[in-house]
Amino acid sequence: MSSVLTTLRHDAYTIFNAGVLAADAYQAVQQHLYFNDHVLSLATEQGQRTGYWQRIHLIAVGKAACRMLQAAQAIIPASYLVTPSLAVTTTENARALTKTQVMVAGHPLPNQAGLQAAEQVQRKVSQAKSGELVLILLSGGGSALLPLPAKGIVLADKIITTDLLLQSGANINEVNCVRKHLSQLKGGQLAKLAFPADLHSCILSDVLGDELSAIASGPTVPDTSSFSDAVQLLHDKNIWQQLPNSIQKHLTQGKQGLIAETPSSDAPYFKQSSHSIVGSNALSLNAVEQAAKALDYPIELYSSALTGEVNQVAAEWVHYIKQKIAHGLSTPLALLAGGETTVTLTGTGLGGRNQQLALAFAIEAEKQQLNAHWVFLSGGTDGRDGPTDAAGGLVDNTSLFRMQQAGIEPEHYLANNDSYHALKESQDLLVTGATGTNVADLQILLIHPNL
Repeated sequence: MSSVLTTLRHDAYTIFNAGVLAADAYQAVQQHLYFNDHVLSLATEQGQRTGYWQRIHLIAVGKAACRMLQAAQAIIPASYLVTPSLAVTTTENARALTKTQVMVAGHPLPNQAGLQAAEQVQRKVSQAKSGELVLILLSGGGSALLPLPAKGIVLADKIITTDLLLQSGANINEVNCVRKHLSQLKGGQLAKLAFPADLHSCILSDVLGDELSAIASGPTVPDTSSFSDAVQLLHDKNIWQQLPNSIQKHLTQGKQGLIAETPSSDAPYFKQSSHSIVGSNALSLNAVEQAAKALDYPIELYSSALTGEVNQVAAEWVHYIKQKIAHGLSTPLALLAGGETTVTLTGTGLGGRNQQLALAFAIEAEKQQLNAHWVFLSGGTDGRDGPTDAAGGLVDNTSLFRMQQAGIEPEHYLANNDSYHALKESQDLLVTGATGTNVADLQILLIHPNL
């Protein structure tokens, strides 16, 4: 590998890591909670909220749950906290915490452990009384981690539905639209459960645009979607007929008005609730830009909301940079993006959207004859891409050669959704380990136009 590529690969990782560090869940919470002279102050989107709450119920849910809860415990005196506190997270992000029940649940597909965790959250929130505070710390993955199905639906049927949505290429907003209407907690229903206690949510956003009702399926905020939206979406994805009968029946009854809709903004319990966005993809993307500048790269924001099918995204991105080179690009450049792409599963391989995008980019670069030194990184800020131990992929203009030397046909692996094994053979997996945070994905293309 040339010294130019070695430098570009090192720089890409450094820039990505700056984005992950900017979403550090501990620091994010600490910047929004203040305790002084018996008063807890909450930095909200609407301004400062303060209260003399003598009893505070502390619950954290998501991939960053432990880090967020640890930060809150460092600020709020233990004598004010109703113990034990509760954290629900994934296996790789779990850690022992003082005076806290840490529960591990399934992600991205919900499991029985998640059902038990959801029931525990339901019990803890229900114990809160008027004049007390329920402090919820939410982060990415919270939706799958708290599967409490609506009455008449068993968890297995909800798992089948989630699996079908993921395989259909549904984005996070679409998946959560359906989840909210199959749940007892999502779509504002946790806020209803907390009433008449006060409620505040510190939210680490893994959703582009920070749409509150989509983050962890919006358990503490009003829901703007409807049963009709969920039914239409499932028809549009051509998976309605594959759904279990209990799911079809529940959604149909909801559409007919026989089951109450998820709570809207005029519900009384939202008058006692507030929230803070403590971290987001936009904040991490800004950190990525600053890191690239610090390494003396001219930068260009390719997209602050990168979405779409990965194969199409890769083709469009390669075409874009080819056009820039054709119009006279003569110095190194960093093209940056943040977002959450989708993959429609047609094969039986192993991977995730970031690995698939990295492999697709490498294939498109060769197909479209992108003649330059380049490195492309696509990674999840949580450190886990799909059901793998990798955060994503980091490929360059020699990656396909290394795959072919290993006896791999890259396009076959791409078609089989087996990006993990292709990138493993070419030593292009991006492996960071669990980061304790989650603000969607970051993409970095570093290009040196002169071969």
